[in-house]
Amino acid sequence: MNHLTPDVLIVGGGIHGCSAAYHLARAGVKVTVLEKDWVSRHASGVNAGGVRLLGRDLAEVPLSKVAMNLWQNLDDELDADTGFRRRSLINIAADEQDMNTLYARREKMHAAGYQHEIIIDQQELRERLPHVSDQCVGGVVSESDGYAIPYQSTKAFRRAAERNGAVFVEGEAVDSIRKVGAHWQVKASKNSYQSEHLLNCAGAWADKISVMIGDNVPLTHSAPMLMITTRMPHFATPVVGAVSRPLSFKQFENGTVLIGGGSKGFADRANNRTRLDYKKLAIGAKNAAEFFPIMKKASVNRMWSGLEAYMPDNLPVIGESVNADNAWHAFGFSAHGFQLAPVVGRVMADLITTGKSDFDLQAFRIDRFERKVL
Repeated sequence: MNHLTPDVLIVGGGIHGCSAAYHLARAGVKVTVLEKDWVSRHASGVNAGGVRLLGRDLAEVPLSKVAMNLWQNLDDELDADTGFRRRSLINIAADEQDMNTLYARREKMHAAGYQHEIIIDQQELRERLPHVSDQCVGGVVSESDGYAIPYQSTKAFRRAAERNGAVFVEGEAVDSIRKVGAHWQVKASKNSYQSEHLLNCAGAWADKISVMIGDNVPLTHSAPMLMITTRMPHFATPVVGAVSRPLSFKQFENGTVLIGGGSKGFADRANNRTRLDYKKLAIGAKNAAEFFPIMKKASVNRMWSGLEAYMPDNLPVIGESVNADNAWHAFGFSAHGFQLAPVVGRVMADLITTGKSDFDLQAFRIDRFERKVL
């Protein structure tokens, strides 16, 4: 195919853009993906890799449940190693107030028909996590959850998309977008492109692409930080979080421990870079050691951050443009979109090829924050 005139032009080579490209190409659609840096350069390559159903906003649960089922066999589907490991995820309750929060959450989930979040008491918590602090009183577990390796997963979607005919163009930043007749005309840093359909998966830059399409969106960006230790003796199989404290914690098979928790560094979007906030990283390390005293012996090997897009309600934008025909959006995943990628790519392919989806996407509309005029 001529990659300058595809059926669908995707802006953004993160995991959602790559997943959408895969699902579209597999359906026989001619797809070109434009990435201003290189595939998996930003949030999709530097996140914690959590494959999490636990703790989702109710609006996301239907998507997340399907995505979780897809993750279980994704390596076979993509003929690649995503690094996915099903390990369960436990959110630890530090005190009785945390347990009350979990009981209230359980009532809400059960009322909506969801049973996958199971509350555990202190004894079971210790059985699952023998090295947890004696002060912790219980928690909640989702058995299907785990983790994958972000760069490997994104690359797996890309390679599968390419095998089905998709074209990826790296180092190609979008300068302008305009609609001419029934087609989108996209001028980029090296070439000009024309397509009937346009999909915005531009991550932390998606608001800029949205404005070019004709949609305004209150997107912000930040730089979530992570650190990883040197190898330690194995002490934690499940992925770990906390009910009320910023903690994200997993030990890999090689013994290294990845520590996150949502602390944010300094984001310099204009210059395509981030800077670490060492005081906040120190707080994250302290939290890890308080929940797991064995971590007091850990040595941090590396720290990093990446640019990520956030929406005011921490829900993504998924769906069609409200001001332009044949334009769609999938962005603003607010530091928890990695797990959703297999299903979001399928949803976008369905919307573009059939005009409909199996899911209710009202909560993810791009115009949900616009003031309604009576």
